[in-house]
Amino acid sequence: MIDLADLADVGRDPRRGGYSRHGFDRAELELRAWFTEQARRRGLDVRPDRNGNLWAWWGEPGPGAVVTGSHLDSVPGGGAFDGPLGVVSALQAVDLLRARGFTPARPLAVVVFVEEEGGRFGVACLGSRLMTGAISAEAACALTDADGVTFGEAAHAAGFDPLRMGRDRRALSSIGAFVELHVEQGRGLEVPVGLASSILAHGRWRLTFTGEGNHAGATLVEDRRDPMLPAAAAVLAARRAATGGARATVGRVVPNPGGTNVIASSVDVWLDARADDEPRTREVVEAVTAAAREAARDEGCEVVVREESWGGTVTFDAGLMAEVRAAIGADTPALPTGAGHDAGVLAAHVPTAMLFVRNPTGVSHAPGEHAEPDDCAAGVVALATTLEHLAR
Repeated sequence: MIDLADLADVGRDPRRGGYSRHGFDRAELELRAWFTEQARRRGLDVRPDRNGNLWAWWGEPGPGAVVTGSHLDSVPGGGAFDGPLGVVSALQAVDLLRARGFTPARPLAVVVFVEEEGGRFGVACLGSRLMTGAISAEAACALTDADGVTFGEAAHAAGFDPLRMGRDRRALSSIGAFVELHVEQGRGLEVPVGLASSILAHGRWRLTFTGEGNHAGATLVEDRRDPMLPAAAAVLAARRAATGGARATVGRVVPNPGGTNVIASSVDVWLDARADDEPRTREVVEAVTAAAREAARDEGCEVVVREESWGGTVTFDAGLMAEVRAAIGADTPALPTGAGHDAGVLAAHVPTAMLFVRNPTGVSHAPGEHAEPDDCAAGVVALATTLEHLAR
C-alpha cells in the first residue's frame, strides 16, 4: 500500500519549509517517474498527452471515461497534501476496487496535471488550461520562470514538443465524468469527507511600478522617485478592498535590483483577487489598481497592470454531484471553495465534481497543511465507491 509518506523526501524546501515542486523541475519530474512506476505496477497503461499531463488507463482508452486525479506540483514552500493527496488516493482507490473484485465497464483513468499551482511559470492550472484551450500554446510556451527558462523550453527538456501543445480535443472528449479528490483548504468541513459546490471567481494580476534607481544614502527623500512606496500602497489597498467575503492578497513583491542600500528602479507586485462572482472580483481589482495609480502619481512613478490569469465562478455539475451522493451518502455536505483547481477548468467542458477531505487546522499552501490518516482513508473509500458507481 502506498501513502504520502512515500513522497516525503522529494522536493523539501530547506529555506521555506514544506515542499517546492514545480512543473518540469527536478522534484516534479521525480514524482512523475514515481507515479508512472506505481501506475504500471497496477497494470495501468500510462500515456502522457501532448501538453505534459500523465494519464494512467484501466481499460482501453475511449469516450465516456471516468477520470480522477489531481497534480503533483506545489506552491513555493507548500504543504504535503495539496495535489499529491488526490493522486495517491486515486491509486489507492484502484487498489481498493481491485480488492473488491470490481472491473470497470467504462474506461477509467487517473490523470496527473502539470503546473497546477503556477508556482514556476505564473499561470495556474496550466496543463488543464492547455488541454481545454483556455490558454493558447503560444502564450503558455512563452511564459518564463525566475531564471528566464520558458515553459516551452522546460517542456522540451522533459520530452514534449511545444509545437504540438494546445487544445486536445481527443483527450477532452474521452472524459465522461471527472472527479477530483482534494484536501479542503479552509476550515469549512466538519465531517471527514464532503463535496465542493462551487469555486469563487479568481485571477492574478501583475503590477509593475517604475521609478528611478538611486543611492540609498546620497539621495535626499524629496529627490526620490521610489517605486517601493506605491508598491506598499497597493499591498495596503488589497487589504482594504477585501470586504464582504472577497479576498485580495499580495504574496509576492520583487524589487529590481534588490539591494539593501539601493532605491529600487522598479518593483513587481502580484495581486491575487477572489470573490463570489466576476463583477465583485473586478471591483476589488479596480479598487487596488486605482489606489496604486494614485500612489504612483504622487511619487512620480509609473505603473502598468497586467492580467496574468482569470477564472470565472464555477458551479459543479448538479447531476454528477447527485451521482456522487447516491454512491457515498445523500447527507454528504457541499461547500464553496476559494481555491482554484483543474476540476474548475474542466467544469466548463465536461461533468465535473470534487471530493474534499477534512482539514482540521484550515492551513493550506503552507507547511502546516494537514489531514488526519483516518480522514484520508475515508476519502479513499468515498472516491473508490464513487468510481465504482460511475464506471459500472
